[in-house]
Amino acid sequence: MSDEYDVLVVGGGPAGLAFALGLAGSGLRTCVVERQPRAALADPAPDGREIALTHRSVATLRKLGAWDRIAPENIAPLRGARVYNGASPLSLAFDPDGTSADRLGCLVSNHAIRKALYEALADRDDITLMADAPVETVRASRAGVTVTLSGGREIAAKLLVAADSRFSAVRDQLGIAAEVNRLGRSMLVCRVRHSGDHGGIAREWFDHGQTIAMLPLNGNCSSAVLTLTSAAIDRLAALPGPALAYELERRFDHRLGAMELVTGPHVYPLATSYARHFVSDGAALIGDAAVGMHPVTAHGFNLGLQSARTLSGMLTRAARGGHPLASPLLLRRYEARHRLATRPLYAGTNLLVALYTAEHRPARIARAIGLRAARRVTPVNSAITRMLVRQ
Repeated sequence: MSDEYDVLVVGGGPAGLAFALGLAGSGLRTCVVERQPRAALADPAPDGREIALTHRSVATLRKLGAWDRIAPENIAPLRGARVYNGASPLSLAFDPDGTSADRLGCLVSNHAIRKALYEALADRDDITLMADAPVETVRASRAGVTVTLSGGREIAAKLLVAADSRFSAVRDQLGIAAEVNRLGRSMLVCRVRHSGDHGGIAREWFDHGQTIAMLPLNGNCSSAVLTLTSAAIDRLAALPGPALAYELERRFDHRLGAMELVTGPHVYPLATSYARHFVSDGAALIGDAAVGMHPVTAHGFNLGLQSARTLSGMLTRAARGGHPLASPLLLRRYEARHRLATRPLYAGTNLLVALYTAEHRPARIARAIGLRAARRVTPVNSAITRMLVRQ
């Protein structure tokens, strides 16, 4: 069997679904292929990840018809953030004071966002979703794209968009190299209930030998995010619930009081990636296939959504103007825009992680000096806050 479309999206995660929804109403025939079965897309299992959405990302989800499908009780306000270093009582604070917003953004479970995007797409009759459809081979050129699914089914399109994770197999088949860094560390995430009040403030603590964050959820609950060596995380994940809760409480220095485990744990090995190119003949990369951020800044999802928004907007305008979708000029413009939006943040995040996780004495001194200096430079904090609020 052979099918023909204008745009073929490989990957039915948030970036892929958001991109396809961004093309709704454009007149383009769009198809999304995803290796997971439809039931897993329609009702994703909780994975422990809480997404810190910026105001712009919320606006994007609302425009795509997904935001209003998320129950209000599943949306937690993010009213500020604090960054701590070691045993120092000082913190770097980010608050929306002086802006028109009353919060930096909000926190929503990853599986709730995925479910909302799927439901919005399922209501569209101009977007085809092929689930349980692993991709076997990809052939792309300026003349068009042909993708062969397992079982032999072929799909032809004018443009291919890869949204299949930071370890993208499609990116590899397109011959696009990527900088992939496997960090040898893992992230343990779980939801905990605590006796103290978080006040809607996210707290991230770079302590010696560990990084731990508490992301504020509704009620007296937080998402605990602990980063250690992969071996240490595996040992902690095997603990009984009460023992793990106490270990998190202890590692957070009892700052939120007594803790009990609500859900989890979930473990994720850490890796970052950055594609050398975001486009090739007849194809483009979005989401983690383009840029896989370190989770320390909680900005990866927002950048993935931004890539989907940028490319879908450019393609919609091209279609309405009668211009070719796989135009090298259009694809290069997308690449330039997304590289400008991501490269400084990607490099800066990696530098931050390297500085704050290094254990040698010069790094500890540099962290202490940097924290004190940053606290005194109010314009810097204000500029970062405005960026967070408006993203």
